[in-house]
Amino acid sequence: MGTVTISPKFQVVIPKAIREKLGLSPGQKVQAIVYGDRIELIPLRPIKEMRGFLKGIDTTVEREADRL
Repeated sequence: MGTVTISPKFQVVIPKAIREKLGLSPGQKVQAIVYGDRIELIPLRPIKEMRGFLKGIDTTVEREADRL
């Protein structure tokens, strides 16, 4: 975790360790969400990158009768 400072233009710099861990690149878009008393930045990924990300997910969960 890192601490950042808000600039006079309300800009922040994401620490290098976090950028590298999440694979962020310059110009990439992130979605900013207010969640309780904090701000969450969620990286937006191209839809082509999302292909197959659920492969191997366990689908044997019990479902409600109206969800079959």
